[in-house]
Amino acid sequence: MTILEQLERMRPEAAEAAPGVAAIDVEAVNRKADRSLYAKWQKIHPKRAKGTFRTLKWALMAICLGIYYALPWLNYDRGPDLPSQAVLLDLPNRRFFFFGLEVWPQEFYYITGLLVIAALSLFLITAVAGRVWCGYFCPQTVWTDLMIAVERFWQGDRNARIRLDREPWGAVKILRKVMTHLSWLAIAVSTGGALIFYFADPPTLLRELIAGEASVFAYTFLALFTFTTYLLGGIAREQVCIYMCPWPRIQGAMVDHESLLVSYRDFRGEPRGPVRKSGSWESRGDCIDCKACVAVCPMGIDIRDGAKLECIQCALCIDACNEIMDKIGRPKNLIAYETIAGQEAAAKGERAPVRIVRARTLLYLGLIAIAGTIMLWALMGRTVLEVNVLADRNPLFVKLSDGSIRNGFSVKILNKLHEPRSFRLGVEGLTGARLAVSGFEGQDVPEIEVRTDTLREVHAFVAVRPEDAAQLASQTTPFHFVVTDGASGATTLRTATFRSPGGTKP
Repeated sequence: MTILEQLERMRPEAAEAAPGVAAIDVEAVNRKADRSLYAKWQKIHPKRAKGTFRTLKWALMAICLGIYYALPWLNYDRGPDLPSQAVLLDLPNRRFFFFGLEVWPQEFYYITGLLVIAALSLFLITAVAGRVWCGYFCPQTVWTDLMIAVERFWQGDRNARIRLDREPWGAVKILRKVMTHLSWLAIAVSTGGALIFYFADPPTLLRELIAGEASVFAYTFLALFTFTTYLLGGIAREQVCIYMCPWPRIQGAMVDHESLLVSYRDFRGEPRGPVRKSGSWESRGDCIDCKACVAVCPMGIDIRDGAKLECIQCALCIDACNEIMDKIGRPKNLIAYETIAGQEAAAKGERAPVRIVRARTLLYLGLIAIAGTIMLWALMGRTVLEVNVLADRNPLFVKLSDGSIRNGFSVKILNKLHEPRSFRLGVEGLTGARLAVSGFEGQDVPEIEVRTDTLREVHAFVAVRPEDAAQLASQTTPFHFVVTDGASGATTLRTATFRSPGGTKP
């Protein structure tokens, strides 16, 4: 039984026991509970900041967007029979191209390794300087910054946008709002378009999209990526970081007292108060409570209240505060990148050095080194030939008219070299074995041509003469398929099992 149901049952009894006491209004309690549990969303209007960190964010945003938009258009010559797109996620052929590296489905452990290294690198960066990834490199942050810049272009800076939102709807307000959203949609379309270019040849796909000749999948994913970019970057913004992203909850385990975090130096700023031209700075702090740090914050928080889950460590509040400190003639860095240990020491009049090299960071560096070494070892030992042999399951064997026993096998040869190759197929380790390959009848040693970067499958039959089969009647015999490169002479062995009537028993 819920609390409200209990209150409902108690109301008549309470009225009888104390007639002068008003009965409990359950509906009012319910409404009050709703108001306390769910806070109404308030739109954030971040003011444009000026300073070192804002300039750095503009530069990094330009670099990130430039790489994202330009990368699929870069060419890389792999030969006449292969795509020349430098970065291509070739899903129809189940392979990924990244400049000189080609990843096949059976080599997906390379992608896993890269993800492990990326995760460990994120742990390391967070241990050193908090959520700087979120503040400078996260796609959500990059596109949100871009969307806010567009909004500022059409609607003005913070105060102008606040006034515009409060004004009644009119021609000017509608025009500015419509142009803002159209600009967001244009950015979203270009974002989605850039992403689908990673899956196909960009010039060809662009012509097909414009001419209306692209596939349904291309238009579907273009629309999906456009909608998500518009929604997350233009509409949701900080809500994604606060409520959707799991990293704010995780990163708390990655930082410690030695992590550099954007911090308000309360030992220097308090007690705060408005500045007076004739006033003295004695017995008061440097913070004049101008709330410039709050006005520029894209998350709408007050850094002076201490560390918060919402803070993305973008450091725009540092720029805003430093600008104010310059105007009032006080030292900069009232808000700065600082460690908790450094703040505790400064409050005592001491100084604590920044310790980047410590047990936590060394652990992450060691794990990155181990993962990187494994990846490097795997890349150095990477072969350009893959052979896979699968035995026919139905039937396991066939008895021919001359008494011979025959098994069927599917032999798959993957040529990962960027040129055509010829391979000779043979068997060894099975007495009296005869090999025949469908499509290569009459060849004692079939020579199989495999095109550039192609998987070719052939059906091979291995037969054993009656006199030799008699010796195999009660056993399952292992043997080898031998694949020999016609150019280099290098051989690759794959073990298979020859089954005879007696060999079918466990």
